Amino acid sequence: MLQYDLSAQVRNKFGKGANRCLRSSGATPAVLYGSHIDPVHLQFDCKELTHTLLQMQRRNAIFSLDIAGVKRHVMLKEIQTKPVDDSLLHVDFHEIKLDTPTAFEVPLKFNGKAKGVDLGGELHIGLPFVTLQGLPLDIPDYIEIDISSLNIGDQISCDALEIPADIEIKNDKDTVCIAVVHATVKASDFEDEEAEDETAAQPESEKAE
Repeated sequence: MLQYDLSAQVRNKFGKGANRCLRSSGATPAVLYGSHIDPVHLQFDCKELTHTLLQMQRRNAIFSLDIAGVKRHVMLKEIQTKPVDDSLLHVDFHEIKLDTPTAFEVPLKFNGKAKGVDLGGELHIGLPFVTLQGLPLDIPDYIEIDISSLNIGDQISCDALEIPADIEIKNDKDTVCIAVVHATVKASDFEDEEAEDETAAQPESEKAE
C-alpha cells in the first residue's frame, strides 16, 4: 500500500468564519478521528496536502502524520472540495493501527482484451472493487485479473481471484467480477424492425397513401 509523510498543526478556532480565514491564509482545515481518541482539529499547508492527494490518484494510502512531533498512522476518510474548481475545503482522517487487521476497498485491474468481445460479445463489469481485510501494510494497491481468455458466456468470480495468503476477501465467493455476455439488441434496432414488419403487412393501397 502507498505510504506518505504529512505534517499538521492543531487549530483552536472553529466554525465557518474561522475556516474561511484559514483557507485565505493558504491552509486547509481538517479533523482526525479514531476509535479511542477524541476528534483532533488540524490544519494543513494547502499546497503540500493537495500535491500529496494528487499523487495518490484516489488509491488507498497510509499517512505518517506528524502533529507537534508526535507521529500517527492515518488514512483518508473524506475530502470536501469546491464544485467549481475542485480546490480543497476540508479533509477528514481516521487513525489506524498497523498491527490490527482492517478492511479496505481495493480496485480490480482488468488486463488484456477478452476474445469473446472480438466474437461479438459484450464485456460486463459486475464488481469494480473488492473488500479485503488484513494488516494495512499488507493490503495490495489493486488486484490484477487477466481477461484475455474469456469467451462469450465466461465469467470470473471472487473465488478465482489471486489474493495474498495473509489477506481475507470479504465479498461472497460467487459474486461475479467480470463476464462476457451475448450482445444485447438495441431498442432503436428493435423499433426499426417492428416498423419494417408493419409496413410489409400493410395492403398495397395503404402503402401508396
